[in-house]
Amino acid sequence: MEKVSGNKGKVCVTGAGGYVASWLIKRLLEAGYHVTGTVRDPGDQKKLAHLWQLDGARERLSLVKADLMEEGSFDDAVMGCEGVFHTASPIVELKSDPKTEMVDPAVQGTLNVLRSCKKNPHLRRIVLTSSSSTTRVREDIDPNVPLDETSWSSAELCERLKLWYPLAKLLAEKAAWEFAKENDIDLVTVIPTYVVGPSLPRNLSVTAATILSLLRGETDFSSYGRMGYVHIDDVARCHILVYENANAEGRYICSSAVLEYNELGELLRERYPSLPIAKSFGSKHGGQSYEFNTSKLQDLGFKFKGIGEIFDDCVQSLKKQGHLS
Repeated sequence: MEKVSGNKGKVCVTGAGGYVASWLIKRLLEAGYHVTGTVRDPGDQKKLAHLWQLDGARERLSLVKADLMEEGSFDDAVMGCEGVFHTASPIVELKSDPKTEMVDPAVQGTLNVLRSCKKNPHLRRIVLTSSSSTTRVREDIDPNVPLDETSWSSAELCERLKLWYPLAKLLAEKAAWEFAKENDIDLVTVIPTYVVGPSLPRNLSVTAATILSLLRGETDFSSYGRMGYVHIDDVARCHILVYENANAEGRYICSSAVLEYNELGELLRERYPSLPIAKSFGSKHGGQSYEFNTSKLQDLGFKFKGIGEIFDDCVQSLKKQGHLS
């Protein structure tokens, strides 16, 4: 494996306007990198204004147009970059066939980015943003053995439960690993749990909007009753760490704490008594008992923010942006 240089060079971040990507770009700029961000419409000043307000953006950020579903669309964006952070997910409108409409674009979008990366002779490493949903949708979980980087979700179970997002992330990551192996590409994947924290874009992502609904008192969460949580800044720092560390390889679970929804609700009600947080929550697929083993990331020297700080920063951001009173 070629050693990843500590020098701050040029990197590409796909889906630059997104929740995680925006925070990653913030940290990359602060670290001294030159960043090329890909977006669907570089001229959308309103949607991208938060990126141009970041320290260093005017000097070291460029935004270029690219479409995940168009092969070759990322050729120019990644050319000359030493690193590529692939955070983008296709934005699809589910109509008649959710499986095909969500899964196929996720897999093909990832492969289109990797095909462009293959053409770049300067490329040293790709960091792919995956999801903990690629590890925990399975029927054989032993509650006494934490899930780790060797854990993979069951595609068959995802299909049976019609969990198209986990299936899309699962098949996209597996396709990325297969392509990287066949083409001798240095790939590392980051596997975050539920990402919570300050949102740089004023328009909230699905993830951030779901947390807002929780804080506003809604109770219907159509997922498993147990979930891992991680600070968005930890996710960004983790991406940079595994990019820069020459010894990083494989998958890295990025998670601070795992809580039942009702356990989380109790914590939040105590912490924010003025917010109308519900006393109990429904869970569409029932509960599973599991934890995450994050020792692989911590062995690189990584330390996570606690669950209190995660939600304090989130609530403060939502209030500042006017989403919460």
